[in-house]
Amino acid sequence: MSEAAGLVAELRAHVADERVLRAIERVPREAFVPDDLRAHAYDNTALGIGCGQTISQPLVVARMTELLELGPEDRVLDVGTGSGYHAAILATLGAHVWSIERHADLSRRAGEALARAGVANVTLVLGDGSLGLPAEAPFEAINVAAAGSREALAALEDQLAPGGRLVAPLVGRRVAGLEAMGVSGRRQRLTLARREPDGVRWRALEEVRFVPLVSGDR
Repeated sequence: MSEAAGLVAELRAHVADERVLRAIERVPREAFVPDDLRAHAYDNTALGIGCGQTISQPLVVARMTELLELGPEDRVLDVGTGSGYHAAILATLGAHVWSIERHADLSRRAGEALARAGVANVTLVLGDGSLGLPAEAPFEAINVAAAGSREALAALEDQLAPGGRLVAPLVGRRVAGLEAMGVSGRRQRLTLARREPDGVRWRALEEVRFVPLVSGDR
């Protein structure tokens, strides 16, 4: 069994969408991790990629992708390019992905990784992901790989097409003791939003841990 197949076998207990699992097996994760971490490319864990960012745990990538219910004609906005791995998974299932990153070096490296992986239907954008990409809106799906409040996600919510889905880590209440350990003192829950005829409905799911969504010049 290949390393990719072994990872998929591990994820199958938590992810039901076989299309997502096939995408995880198909996209070479080793193309998106630093050279010194290639031996861990198919571990089910997040890995550092520089600039204080990580390539997300495969389980989290698969789960978020599953929640977006992507179709082959869907236009996708990906906020927080990072390594480019999540954009590659989304691009395998959707029509086109626009992926925004505020760190120029990460965006450049993501472009190189996407080329190595043979993924062509991703457009990389350098900028403030919290603003979305109004020029290309509306989107059938929006993936947010950073934690923010409902208010911080308002511009992205506005860019959802009718029936569109947005998945993001939503910041909740503070938890005593976490900030003293050097991490955010607020709980985060993976949250799915869907634009329905009477408005956008939000549904909170499992707890997760992401870097914060940064807006403006910070």
